[in-house]
Order: sequence, then structure tokens, then C-alpha cells
Amino acid sequence: MFIDYVKIHVIAGHGGSGCMSFHREKFVPKGGPDGGDGGHGGSIILEGNQNLRTLQDYSYHKLYKAKRGQHGMGDNKHGKKGESIVLQVPLGTLVKDAESGEILGDIIEHGQRLVVAKGGRGGRGNARFATPTHRSPREWEPGQPGEERWIELELKLIADIGLVGLPNAGKSTLLSRISKARPKIADYPFTTLEPNLGIVAYRDFRNFVVADIPGLIEGAHTGKGLGHQFLKHIERTRALAYLIDSTDPNPEKTFQTLYHELKAYSEQLVQKPFMIVLTKIDLINEDDGLPSFEKDLTVLPISAVRGDHLNELKDSFFQLVEQASLKEEYE
Repeated sequence: MFIDYVKIHVIAGHGGSGCMSFHREKFVPKGGPDGGDGGHGGSIILEGNQNLRTLQDYSYHKLYKAKRGQHGMGDNKHGKKGESIVLQVPLGTLVKDAESGEILGDIIEHGQRLVVAKGGRGGRGNARFATPTHRSPREWEPGQPGEERWIELELKLIADIGLVGLPNAGKSTLLSRISKARPKIADYPFTTLEPNLGIVAYRDFRNFVVADIPGLIEGAHTGKGLGHQFLKHIERTRALAYLIDSTDPNPEKTFQTLYHELKAYSEQLVQKPFMIVLTKIDLINEDDGLPSFEKDLTVLPISAVRGDHLNELKDSFFQLVEQASLKEEYE
């Protein structure tokens, strides 16, 4: 199951209290203060993991509570630190404070860590308060409470190429032919109900990631169909491929519909490098010719079923990725 949004409760551990103690040993009169400090409480930490693809684990377990720090002890023994909890999340996870809406961080790299609830500081023992004029302090500090909050985790898939199209445009079939991904494929609309990622092997041991985004319909930016639920995943893609069924009675209108849906959702989406992929050319009569588009648009006809022009498509996709890289360098 693909889960891209969860809300969880995180509680960091309290710090241990400092100790008030005086050294007691035979033949050592007036041994002085020896109360140790309390240990710091454990924190709640998020860590990016490139092997994860969903937030599913956090849909079952909502509460995460770290260990508290141990209290200080006599003989200048400090309390042990509380054990922190490290939660693994997929790359592309946006973290927000559920109450204020503040963005706490964005996990985009493998191994990247973000402290979402900091453990409480341990209190100082009375040994810390000793001075030349105050040799027998009885002061000590209690441990500080750990942070507690509700946080929202929102996953936005990271991919090089995002496949965009109406339902049943052939996105899943194409992804299955150019990568080892195995999305659900059927001859009815809305077969894909969750995004799928596929790694496309390219020349000279290079590769790029393609995302199959569930089909969009007119009004998707207002929440119709699958709406905002999956439009957000297109934000993370570096370039776009508009997949249009070559048997569509008005393919240019379909392209404009898709384009305006993305633009209505976010102006930044339509500024990404893109191309048009005409799918299912095996279903049209060669005598009828291919649908036409504006001259300045890059259009490539393919048949994922027969395998027509798939190598040329990989070349075009890789060029889009390079174009996006150059664009990112200058921004």
C-alpha cells in the first residue's frame, strides 16, 4: 500500500535531575559536594533512507517516545543519557509541525538526519555549584522536559521524469517496458491508484528514475479525480513527459487540458523541461497519419506494446534530464 501522508506524535525523553550529595569516606573529613549531573533525554530523529518508498509503517504506529535521562548520583557519577529513537523515512519527506504548520525540514538525501523532538537537558548536581566561598552547596537542578509535538510527514516522490496523462494513456505499460517496475496494467481507466517508480538503465552504466503518476482529469487541481493527492508528486520531478493516446480524437486539446491543470496547481510545474509522447501508435491506421501539434513542441510517437521507438524515447528522456540539470545550475 502506498501511503504518502501521516501524522505522528513524538515525545523526547526528559533530562535526569542532578544529585545533591556530599563525599563520605573514612579519614576524609569534609569531603565536599560530589553530586553528579543528570543525563540528557533521548531525542526523536528522522533519517532519510533511499530504500523506502512509502510512509506505511507510520500509519499503524502513531506514538514515539524516547527514553528519559538517568538521574545523577553521588561520587560525581553522571546519569546515563536516554536512548534516542531514529525513524527511517523515504527520500522526499517533508516534515511540518502539525499545530503551527511550520516546515521543520525536508529529507532529500540518504542518511540525512533531522531532530524533530530534542531531548531535555540533564540537571546539574551540587558539585557544579561549589566555589571557593561556597564550599557546601545544596543547590541542584531538575532535568528539563523533552520536546513534545505532533508532526506531519508528507512524501513527495523524487524522480527525474514524471509521466503525466489522462487515465489509460499507457503510462504504466510504458514504465513496465523501459524499467523493471511492475505496476498494475489493465484496459480500464484509473488502473493506477498510486505512483510507481522505475529505474531506467541507460548507456554507459548510467540510469535515471521515471515516475508513473496516476491519471489526471480536467479539474484535478481543484481536487477532482485523484486531484491533489498525486499532483504534489509531480512537484519533485525534474522534467515531464505528457503521454497522449494517439487514438484520442483531439490530442492537442488533451495536451492543453493537462498543461493547464498543472499550471493551475503550480506555475513552477509548467516551467520544467517537457516533451509529448504519443502512445499506442500500433492502434492507428498508418494511412491516417499521426496527430499534429505546434511546431515548437517535441513530440515522439511510440508503441510500448510493440516496442516501437523505445530506445529513441530513452535518449529523449536522458536529454530532458540533462536539460533540467543545466536549468538547475543557473537558478
